[in-house]
Amino acid sequence: MEYPIYIPSKGRYNNCFSANLLINEKINFNLVVQEKEYENYKKSFPNINIISIPQKEIDEYLLSNLWALPFTRTWIKKYSESKNEKSHWQLDDNISGLRQVNKGKSKKCSTIFAFNHLNKFYNKYNNIGIMGLRHSAFASFQPKPIQINQQVYSFVLIKNFNNIYWRDNTIEDTDYSLQILSSNYCTVLFNIFCFQKPSTSTLTGGNTDSVYKGDGRLICARKLQRDWPGIVKKITRKRGMPRILLNNIWSKYTTKLKNNE
Repeated sequence: MEYPIYIPSKGRYNNCFSANLLINEKINFNLVVQEKEYENYKKSFPNINIISIPQKEIDEYLLSNLWALPFTRTWIKKYSESKNEKSHWQLDDNISGLRQVNKGKSKKCSTIFAFNHLNKFYNKYNNIGIMGLRHSAFASFQPKPIQINQQVYSFVLIKNFNNIYWRDNTIEDTDYSLQILSSNYCTVLFNIFCFQKPSTSTLTGGNTDSVYKGDGRLICARKLQRDWPGIVKKITRKRGMPRILLNNIWSKYTTKLKNNE
């Protein structure tokens, strides 16, 4: 892989879909886990490079924050920067497969094929702050193969060395995309490639027992409201869980892609 892949994972050493997906296609990647879960992951993935985040750092962070994922994402980015990596991929740990979309219909595609196409696109431009794929539930309804300056999430390629990191107690993917756009970078959202994953809270581990428990997501939504006035249209509940509806503010970001010389 031209850019290294990192998969932050928590509590899913027995059902880390993303790891299994990449292993099946013989794609190299790094699993990033909490120190207390290192041995469990090592038993499940003995031949994979597993990076352990010191438990003391996580525990100290959680004394004043709801969940560890923003800290973990920032930790990975700083780790990648310490390796002098220009950019890096971060994949959620519950990605079960990729699909290619054509004329509203999708078919399963190899992850290697998608990565090769995505890397070539990314290398054409010098101002992409973050680039990713749309969820398969929504990609087939999109009229454009890609969209510029939209929110990206879950399966992303991230530019390093721009001093932008994930912030605490907020909807971290939305907030990060907005930070990128407000710094005059572009985001790129692919509709011609999309990822599959289980519905929110249907798997144990991950955020199920932290931010998705109780009113954690509601607290994060209100923080997003405070940081970005006008972004949240409405907060409702679906099956007892807070659901955030966003205003379409993305159109105000008009930075264009810049070709590499």
